[in-house]
Amino acid sequence: MTALLRYQTALLLRSQRWLPPVVLYAAALGIGVQGGQPVLDSLGWAAAVLLPVAAWLVRICVTGEPPAARGCVSAARGPARSHLAAVLVGLAAAVVLGAVATVVVTLISDPVSTGHGTRVSPLPAAGAGLLAALVCALLGTAVGALTAWPVLRSPGRAVPALLLAALLALVASGSPARAAVSGLVTGSRSGAVLLPLAGAAVIAAGAIAVACALGSRGPSA
Repeated sequence: MTALLRYQTALLLRSQRWLPPVVLYAAALGIGVQGGQPVLDSLGWAAAVLLPVAAWLVRICVTGEPPAARGCVSAARGPARSHLAAVLVGLAAAVVLGAVATVVVTLISDPVSTGHGTRVSPLPAAGAGLLAALVCALLGTAVGALTAWPVLRSPGRAVPALLLAALLALVASGSPARAAVSGLVTGSRSGAVLLPLAGAAVIAAGAIAVACALGSRGPSA
């Protein structure tokens, strides 16, 4: 599995297809996060924007190989394992991006609650922001896994489905991502944060399992 992860990581880095989602994420942070804003509000924005970016990164990873190369890797290591490696690399890229953003946002934001009525310690705020980013990265991974090959093979259907699913994951009632972002906003008012990380992990694991199972049964191209 280590060799597959290294292979998929090299594919992602050398392709430079990661640049558009990273630039989009940086631009969204530049628009929504300003120096001196309450820290948890800013971290909530950073986590929310990470969800569609994570889905995009996963899609890039699972569609980055030419069909012939995908067939060779699947024959050597198994289609499910090779697909899992691609999804995990996309998730790891999103988590790293979210962690970097969390550190930067924490440093430039004001360590106070909304209305500047309560002081918020930067270290716990950063921890809460990291958890929220992880929740959104996991949900984004689930979205990316279920809206890309082999679940949806046509880009004409997969891309709109990815955008719609990412939006629903952020706004739908009961969504762990919505609860995570709302928890940060609520924490910015009350000084407490509660994040549904376990739910996001279960959803992501289920989505990845479905995608890998379909990849192992379907054709490699």
